[in-house]
Amino acid sequence: MVSTDRSRAWSIKVAAIVIATALMMPGLAVTPPAYAAKAKAKAVTSFFKSKEVRSKDMKPFKKWTAAVKRYSREKGKAKKTKGSCKSKKFNRCHYQTWIKFLISIKKKDKLTQIKAVNKFMNKSRYITDKNNWGKKDFWASPGEFMARFGDCEDFAIAKFMSLRLLGFKNSEIRVVAVKDLNLKVGHAILVAFVDGKTYVLDNQIKQVIAAERVRHYKPVFSINTKYWWRHLS
Repeated sequence: MVSTDRSRAWSIKVAAIVIATALMMPGLAVTPPAYAAKAKAKAVTSFFKSKEVRSKDMKPFKKWTAAVKRYSREKGKAKKTKGSCKSKKFNRCHYQTWIKFLISIKKKDKLTQIKAVNKFMNKSRYITDKNNWGKKDFWASPGEFMARFGDCEDFAIAKFMSLRLLGFKNSEIRVVAVKDLNLKVGHAILVAFVDGKTYVLDNQIKQVIAAERVRHYKPVFSINTKYWWRHLS
């Protein structure tokens, strides 16, 4: 069950991203007649019975790009930083635990890997940004997540980077912001494209499942480190 605080926090997150996108990319939010045909031509069939339009303008997603940058820096520092795995600062213990796990599944097939990563990360505790960071909205890097846990998009980001370290291509995985049509709240998940199928890695669901089996999620946007996609009904 999603708490009221969690529902409100994620609604604010989704609204903030959509508003930022509208302000910085007005053609996507309020489509003028001259742009309509062009936008429609670019829309392609996507998961959860949506259509998607791709963009390489990552400017609206500052929290995502900032988390990625912090991740690129923290890996090197963690190797040199002594500390306990109980510490709230990412250190050698957290890093070695993570890498040891990834090494243990490195030679497995991709489907086995995404199932293992989903299970490993879902053992972490859910905590709201307000309680964790004293902020309404904070996108944590994998190191910050492993040291302090996090909320739904933090689970998704940690899974994203884990799969990248395992050799998944950037084009094979995306963090996805969705609306839960059953609970009427926002949520974030990871999707992975394996052997022509789309799979869902969700901190609210123990098992990895095929996206075609999920009918209660409406995607708002999806993103990797190179592109983002706006999803249309």
